[in-house]
Amino acid sequence: MANATPTRLGQNLATGDANALFLKIFSGEVLSAFGRENQMMNMTTVRNIQSGKSASFPVTGKISADYHTAGNEITGSTVKQTEKIINIDDMLISSAFVAEVDELKNHFDVRSIFSNEMGSALAKRVDSNLLQLVVKASRTSANIAGDTGAGLEIVDADADTNMDSLIASLFEGIQSLDEKDVPSTERYIVVSPDIYYKLANVDKLVSRDFSANNGDFGKGTVVAIGGVPVIKSNTAVDAFTDTSSASTTGTNNSYNVNASDVQAVLFQRGAIGTIKRKDLTLESTYDPRRMGTLMTARMMVGHNILRPECAVSINKS
Repeated sequence: MANATPTRLGQNLATGDANALFLKIFSGEVLSAFGRENQMMNMTTVRNIQSGKSASFPVTGKISADYHTAGNEITGSTVKQTEKIINIDDMLISSAFVAEVDELKNHFDVRSIFSNEMGSALAKRVDSNLLQLVVKASRTSANIAGDTGAGLEIVDADADTNMDSLIASLFEGIQSLDEKDVPSTERYIVVSPDIYYKLANVDKLVSRDFSANNGDFGKGTVVAIGGVPVIKSNTAVDAFTDTSSASTTGTNNSYNVNASDVQAVLFQRGAIGTIKRKDLTLESTYDPRRMGTLMTARMMVGHNILRPECAVSINKS
């Protein structure tokens, strides 16, 4: 009995490398899934570095102004300065191994499913780290005492059930950002789907006749509160928990925090910094010793708090 001649799904025109077509498709699917599901990265201050293990972000205090007396020498003002260091974490990686024998027998393409899952896994991990850092920033003291403010925690005992109360707390947080001279642009409110849809049921935020610009009851959408966009994040369900006893998630930066009472975070881009040493990189390699294909997606990044005065958390206690 003759051996079967398998159709190699990754071959170009049925000749040559059996994986020639896979990497392009695989790369596109991972990048698409990561870009679609990663929400927090673009809400932080991002810097790419070409070498080294850390980057320094300067923090400058406020400069005073006063009236000049005619004839007096102008000598300049003392401006307090400090720096925040962000270190690179270990390589963040997601991988899958597909045995050739299983792939040949399978009746559907598993690579597209795996590649989407890998992109989603990386996106969720990055978002979770960043959300937890925003919570930590809201609990952090000022970089420069007297010149810059500390983060702010607002206690709202029924923030998870009383949306009018939560909205009032968010306005209190927005007012605090204004009073600390935090830029009014690139501010964000992030909540879990549970809180988001409760907000979408508040008459003063959305329109039930589908005519308002701030939201749509029929579509279950909320645009903004106090001019700040409201972002629904499924990752917040996992991030707003108690991870304080979990193992450290990065070699240099720890994102662990007890955020079990957090119902919402409000922040401006300057609150958190991100450095990238290696952006999202993808590989698909056939291993003849194991008769299968190893697919990997990896990136090397690090995050840390930059300006705590830009972060607010709404907590039940």
